[in-house]
Order: sequence, then structure tokens, then C-alpha cells
Amino acid sequence: MKKGVVFGIAILAVLVFLVAPAFGHTPADLEKNSVLEEIIKRGELRVGFEAGYLPFEMADKKGDFIGFDIDVTKEMAKAMGVKWVPVNTAWDGIIPALITKKFDIIASGMTITQERNLKVAFADPYIIVGQTILLNKKNEGKVKSYKDLNDPKYVVTSKLGTTGEQAIKRLIPKATYKSFEVESEAALEALNGKADATVYDLPFCATFMAQQGKGKLIFLDEPFTYEPLAWAIRRGDPDFMNWLNNFLRQIKNDGRYERIYDKWIRSTDWIKEIE
Repeated sequence: MKKGVVFGIAILAVLVFLVAPAFGHTPADLEKNSVLEEIIKRGELRVGFEAGYLPFEMADKKGDFIGFDIDVTKEMAKAMGVKWVPVNTAWDGIIPALITKKFDIIASGMTITQERNLKVAFADPYIIVGQTILLNKKNEGKVKSYKDLNDPKYVVTSKLGTTGEQAIKRLIPKATYKSFEVESEAALEALNGKADATVYDLPFCATFMAQQGKGKLIFLDEPFTYEPLAWAIRRGDPDFMNWLNNFLRQIKNDGRYERIYDKWIRSTDWIKEIE
């Protein structure tokens, strides 16, 4: 009886050894096919983002890319011992560009959503933001929260294909919605009185308010959604995901994350670099 059990286990082990490689599930195959291996061999970390999401990624007066995500991914490349390579990409094509290997990672203030998670894999969130409102001053006192905007008489703007747009459609569906390709254009509609309000992420709204909104806009700065931002990579790469999550833990505990957060989120001194 014991011999039969031992023989059965041996046969099973052989089958696993033979079948696993056929499905590409062995640890050696996963390691070999990891984007990490490509990055190290190439000597470059290619980072995909759309410049224009303040203060995460933008171009300064010299045309150089700056921002929260830029500094963090430069630290990432430094930790890998490779060159940092920016790949500025239009938002509506950024996930397809990742999937077709135009770059290695999306670091562009992307909110984790279930829909996006069907196409890409997300690392642990590196910052939590939410949707806030920039309100044209003519509506001061009449609109005190997003719920008050749920009326066809109010024109509300946001950026096409973003969680701001989703929040409007989900939480204030009766509002008259206008979408824009660029978030700053959506905000300018509210600033110039062509819209009653714009809905977008807290960091952008805080920055736009500091730059242009004084005396013209009311900033309803209490987020009314919960939105974790995270790096996105192609699915099926546990080694790269493990490296990213450990990198995030490391920088959050050695002072690097705090330094970058203070520079881009807590302070607005960087505005002079883009004006």
C-alpha cells in the first residue's frame, strides 16, 4: 500500500514537471518573462504619463517634465540602477499603450477602478485623493455640496474618461454635463462663467484655485469620493508587482516619499516653475 502511494506521488510530480512549463507557470518562466528583466537588460525604465495633471506630471517653462509622479519614478529608476525615460501619452490611449508595450508602467495619477483593473494590474495605492468642486462665485451660498448640483439648470464640467466624469454621471446625473479633453479647459469654463462648476481631483483643484481662482471661484475642498491612485502595469507579472510594492514601502519609511509629498502636495511653491 505504501509503495502504491509513493509511486502515485512520483507520477504526480513528473506530470507537474512536464505540464507546468507548457502553461508557462514555472517560477523560472515568470522570472524570465518579467518586465523587470527587460528593464534591467535595456538599462531604461520607460514611464508612461500624460503631462498636464497638476501637480503630478507637467512641463516646466523649459519644457522639462516635473511633478510628484516624475520625482517618485525617478527614484524608482535610481533604485533599479537604470535610466529614467519619459513617455508622454494622451490619456485616452494610455492603457492600450501600456498593453502594447510602448512603456513599462503607468505613473500618471491613475485612480484604481474595477473597469481599469480588468485590463491592467495595480500596485498598492501611493496616495488617496477624491473628487472636489470648483464653483463659479455666482453660485456662492446656493451650492454647498455636490448634491446641490444635481439639477439640469447647473452646467458641470470635467475631463473626458476620468473618475471626475464618472462621479458626475453616478452622483449628480441630473446636472448638465460638458466634457473636455484637458482638465484645465474644464476648470476655465467654470472660471469664465460658462459653467457653474467643475469636478476633479483634490490636488488639481487646489492648484488651479491657488493659480487662478481667487475672487472668481469657490473651492468646495471636502472630497466626496474615495479614490486611491496607483501605478499600473501589464497583468501577469508578480515579480514586477512585488518589486513595486516593496519600493513603495521603502520610500514611505526612509523619508523620500515625505520629501516628495511636501514639495508637490503640501506646498505650491512649484507653481512659479510653470508660470
